[in-house]
Amino acid sequence: MGIFNGLMGNASEVNLESIRKEYDNILAPTEKIEKAYKLVRDMFVFTDKRLILVDKQGVTGKKTEYHSIPYRSITHFSIETSGHFDLDAELKIWISGTALPIEKQFNSSLNVYELQKVLAEYCLR
Repeated sequence: MGIFNGLMGNASEVNLESIRKEYDNILAPTEKIEKAYKLVRDMFVFTDKRLILVDKQGVTGKKTEYHSIPYRSITHFSIETSGHFDLDAELKIWISGTALPIEKQFNSSLNVYELQKVLAEYCLR
């Protein structure tokens, strides 16, 4: 079901131990990963300092773009929980200087409230 959810545009939570070494080279010395979510090949990683959007490009996915968004740049965010007929949860994040939000969808097994707590903890400092 994981690959099906990815193809349908839903992200699912990733085990942090499995990605720490892979992303260690882009983290600041005192930065730590709090949560990570994968969408087919792409990921978004929440650290204690920023949100990192990982975009694997091309057929092989060897070329990778890392887009860092400091939490202080996030002006507001919203979550939408899944329902009886709509099984997807949704996250929207607005960045200062942009009109449209970054939108991500999650499968129903994700606890979207945990994700909201991570954003609230770091954005509301």
